[in-house]
Amino acid sequence: MSAIQIVCAVIVPLLWGYQFVAIKVGVTEFPPLFFLALRFLAIALLLVPFVKRPARHQIGPVAAISIFLGGLNFGLFYVGLGLGSGSLSAIAYQLATPFTVLLAWPLLAERPSATTSAGVALAFVGVVVLAAGPGLSANALPLLLVVGAAFAFAVSNVLTKRCGPFDPLMLMGWSSLFTVPQVMVMSLLLEYGQLASLVTADERGWLALAYTIFIGGIVGFGLWFWLIARCSMGRVAPFGLLLPVFALLSSVLFLGDRITPKLIVGGLLAISGVALTQIRPSVRAT
Repeated sequence: MSAIQIVCAVIVPLLWGYQFVAIKVGVTEFPPLFFLALRFLAIALLLVPFVKRPARHQIGPVAAISIFLGGLNFGLFYVGLGLGSGSLSAIAYQLATPFTVLLAWPLLAERPSATTSAGVALAFVGVVVLAAGPGLSANALPLLLVVGAAFAFAVSNVLTKRCGPFDPLMLMGWSSLFTVPQVMVMSLLLEYGQLASLVTADERGWLALAYTIFIGGIVGFGLWFWLIARCSMGRVAPFGLLLPVFALLSSVLFLGDRITPKLIVGGLLAISGVALTQIRPSVRAT
């Protein structure tokens, strides 16, 4: 990966880490799936009129990506985050990285090197350190929902790589459009108070929605799709393990959580592991 690609790969989990706070605030003001539907509707309205239509052979893959990335990944994640802890959700979601690396092996023929495998393992140890504590088993259902979201995100990553390359803004706009009816139907079936929330939500709820649309959505996923098109999944996916570090730091800054030795040790391990995945294997001279 080039220096600019590495910088972008760090920016993405930074933006998504702070998005945990925005989502946690947003789902207290709106029903979670309705909040998600508003997010995808806004992204579609902002992008679809200004990007190219997907080619005929791209419509099926874009629709499939919308199911795994939009309906399943975000749907399960928003509900799980709304029911559970933001910190533990951030940690559980990191299973997306090993899921992606494992799926990329049989489906993309991207066999991870020993160095990449060691880096993923080290970074995942950092995630385990962050997760360690008596509260981990307190809410099994929210964690299982987030783990399911992580697997769906991994599938969407592999589909994006396998069926691409796609124009990032085209993929984001049209997959968002395809996602809106999926999550809206789920919201109508499982939630209530959608229209009332539009009236009662305060400025924090609307700012949270704006963050998920512009920063976490258009900027974050635009950079992510750009990276997937240009780098192997074994290189890109490990950067996702930085997400819980930024999520916990955002909780410290905005939710009043304290910096603990566990946060420092786990964060350093995760960062070191990601750095290790970026070491290119040496080529011996013959």
